[in-house]
Formats: sequence, structure tokens, C-alpha cells
Amino acid sequence: METGTYLGGCLCGHVRFRATGIPGNPHTCSCENCQRHSGAQTLCWVEFSRDAVEWTGEGGMPAVYRSSDYSSRSFCPKCGSTLGAVDDEPVIALVTGSFDVQDVEELRPLSHSFEDVHPNWWKTPAAG
Repeated sequence: METGTYLGGCLCGHVRFRATGIPGNPHTCSCENCQRHSGAQTLCWVEFSRDAVEWTGEGGMPAVYRSSDYSSRSFCPKCGSTLGAVDDEPVIALVTGSFDVQDVEELRPLSHSFEDVHPNWWKTPAAG
């Protein structure tokens, strides 16, 4: 993976970020917390070290909700957009749908956490 700069933010633009470095652990997750946080069957995530993420918008750091004993979900306090999670470890996980440019190989999920939890009707159609 290449070192780069990745920009993104919420729907209304109040919360913006700049993430630099090498994204880690690109994956999707279908756990109940991700489903409820996003309203979707799964979320796509990528992780950066806390010091590699700068909150650049006028809103500063997003609002957070403590969702587990090790992490807080982050979102825009104005428009409610899901932005990711701020973990107790020095990690910030960002949802890839919040990036300005999403068609970047480094953001492509390589694994699927809690794949067995998504509904049986939700399957990726076979190409053909």
C-alpha cells in the first residue's frame, strides 16, 4: 500500500478530515453496532493511527457516542452522517463512504467481519 493523503467528510461539510499515511485493516463489518450506526447491512472501514487524522472542517472533531467498552462511534452533530469510530487505542476507523475519492485500491475491503450476521436475503449478485 502506498502512503497518501485521503480527504473526506460528512454530508453537510461541517466535519471534514485529512488522513495521511498507509490505511490499515480495510474491511467490511455487519455487526449489529455497524448496522444500527449506519442504517445499512454493512459498513466499509479503514483504520489510521490517531495522529494521522486531522479534523479540518469548521465543526472540528465529530460528535461521538460510546458504543462499546473500547470504542465510540463518530458522526456529524449537524447532519448526522456516520464518519467512523474513535477507538480507545490510538486508532481512528473511518467509513470509506465518507472519503471524497472512494475508488482507491488502498480503501478496498480485504475481509468481512460478522459476515454471518447480515440477513440471508442480502447477497452480492454474481457477475455475469
